[in-house]
Amino acid sequence: MGILRLIARTMGRISTFRSYQFVLLLAAALAVVAFYYFGSEKQNFSSTTKRIKQTQASHNSNRNDADLTVDTRLSHTAGSEEQGGEGREIGGEGEGFRSTKGDIEGADQRYHALMMFTKVDKSRSLQDKFRVAMLSMVKHGHFLEGEVLVLHFVSDQASQELGEKMLEEFLLDATFKYEVMFHDVVALTQKLFPIVEAMQKHFSAGSGAYYSDAIFFMSVAMHHIMPESLLRIVQLDLDLKYRTNIRDLFQEFDRFPPGAVIGITREMQPVYRHTFWQYRKENPQTRVGEPPPDGLPGFNSGVMLLDLGAMRASALYNQLLEPSNVAKLADQYRFRGHLGDQDFFTMIGMEHPELFYSLTCGWNRQLCTWWRDHGYADVFQLYYRCDGPFYIYHGNCNSPIPDD
Repeated sequence: MGILRLIARTMGRISTFRSYQFVLLLAAALAVVAFYYFGSEKQNFSSTTKRIKQTQASHNSNRNDADLTVDTRLSHTAGSEEQGGEGREIGGEGEGFRSTKGDIEGADQRYHALMMFTKVDKSRSLQDKFRVAMLSMVKHGHFLEGEVLVLHFVSDQASQELGEKMLEEFLLDATFKYEVMFHDVVALTQKLFPIVEAMQKHFSAGSGAYYSDAIFFMSVAMHHIMPESLLRIVQLDLDLKYRTNIRDLFQEFDRFPPGAVIGITREMQPVYRHTFWQYRKENPQTRVGEPPPDGLPGFNSGVMLLDLGAMRASALYNQLLEPSNVAKLADQYRFRGHLGDQDFFTMIGMEHPELFYSLTCGWNRQLCTWWRDHGYADVFQLYYRCDGPFYIYHGNCNSPIPDD
């Protein structure tokens, strides 16, 4: 019996020890649960995962792509003494910048104008031309209440940084609402190249289709790379001086005849008399390359009105963009140019003039006289003459622009 009591007493102690262990283990488990569910900032695994996903979504929503519509915006009141801030957002494939002036409303009517703004940081000449263009535009610019001038600049990063600083000065005295947007030239070239690659060998200065040349055909395919909500845009060279309200230029869209997709001014030198020399030799009675008013002197792309809606809707225009049709026309006219989009528009204009609305020469009064001194002095004035009035001076080939 003594032995049995000893065994029972020993088993009781073991049972008590196991119960104590169980209590300790249970307390430890509860402590772990309390740490995760009631610890610092009261976060658990689910809430932490949700926060990470929200952060990732926020980062993704802030990324720019190559679309011309991406932007951030800050605004300030037109005509106020205090200059407002500027918004910048950079990331992803493309880069965008937008600053605004005035109380911009979503229902405001916007007038879109685009300029190429590459390598400006490396050229004092381009900087001077830009100064003349913007100051004259601001000087004469007037828009109605509820209207906004949207200025698009296709630029490299270094030129964009310089352009932002320059525009702070140039737009200081603007009496109208405006928005400024910079767009990455590399991102746009990536979009353009597949569309215009085939035509580059016909209308580029170098031999072959250079990737970087694609940007010089931007106007040709603008309707493909702009959002469909954008229906009209004016493309302008930097070497311009405005002598009238730029708003009046946009009113020319309303003069387009049925079927026209682009408004453009004739070339004011015998450029295409020279370029079409072989075709003219084979067709001595042709109007191709002949001076106005009865000839077809070709176009100058310094000022262009692009009806993007009409370009998208025109089966004829889009057929002419196809590589086989480009090659067919280039062979038909024995054409090899070097002026990019201007050459393409000139060539298809010889065959399909109905696609173009002819702006009067005063909207793009070209001042270059290079061809007068290079073999065409006898006919030069037939091309160069423009009876005015002059709305925009174009200092092409570095020609001096008259003072007002």
